[in-house]
Amino acid sequence: MSGKERQKQLAREHYERQMQRRAEREARAKRNAILGTSVVGVLVVGGVVAATTLFGGSDTTATATADPSSSAAPTEAAGAQPKAFDPASGTCGYVADADGSPAKNVGMPPEKVEAKPTTMTLKTNRGDIVIKLSPDKTPCTVNSFAFLAEKNYFDGSKCHRLGNDQFPMIQCGDPLAKADGKSQTDGQGGPGYRFVNENLEGATYKRGVVAMANSGPDTNGSQFFIVYGDAPLSPDYTPFGTVTEGLEIIDKVNKAGVITPGPDGTGAPKETVEIKDVTMSSKS
Repeated sequence: MSGKERQKQLAREHYERQMQRRAEREARAKRNAILGTSVVGVLVVGGVVAATTLFGGSDTTATATADPSSSAAPTEAAGAQPKAFDPASGTCGYVADADGSPAKNVGMPPEKVEAKPTTMTLKTNRGDIVIKLSPDKTPCTVNSFAFLAEKNYFDGSKCHRLGNDQFPMIQCGDPLAKADGKSQTDGQGGPGYRFVNENLEGATYKRGVVAMANSGPDTNGSQFFIVYGDAPLSPDYTPFGTVTEGLEIIDKVNKAGVITPGPDGTGAPKETVEIKDVTMSSKS
């Protein structure tokens, strides 16, 4: 192979690598919708619900009846699939997220579910938010949070999206989120692994419910949302706890509104909520 031919080959390989990385970024942006990691704004018009998913430049719209079976038209995750909790072995099957590197690399949770914490406390710049967990119904979810809390994964992270009257929630859990009303990448950060949906049968999203954000079945990572009203969502997002103290903090943040409302009226809260620390406890 001549020198010119070698240069052409290297240039072609460089171009192909660029295109591959670009495709991976676009695929990652499309996957992470809320709630997976963005948000769904719901408008009811003539008995029809229009659910608009906005995230990282991706805009997908789906329509359904007033009792939608899917609120965000989620996509199936590629690659290995996580496994549900196995009562016989006491294990959960976490798998690497093939669509991107972790926002904050802390490794993978242990498959063995040892401890079963019943309380999670979010220590924020505005006060403590105490959440009663459901480890029996959501063992893989609670096990993941216990692992991430131990690794200080959430420390210093900001809740990046505040909802509206139609979708009353605040979303947190992206370590890279700037929550400044300008960032186009807020909501893209994850731990580099994913796990199964749990506790979906009959799930509702009433005031105080804490649930996982996702971009489709079994794509849970680190992002979650706290409901401060009644959110009209179909049962697609793992509810793993209920706020017992501190919900008034979210109420105050909600009253202040958002910095720059998006097309669905949601956005980064004017009153920033920063998670300083997350602690887990088995004490009721």
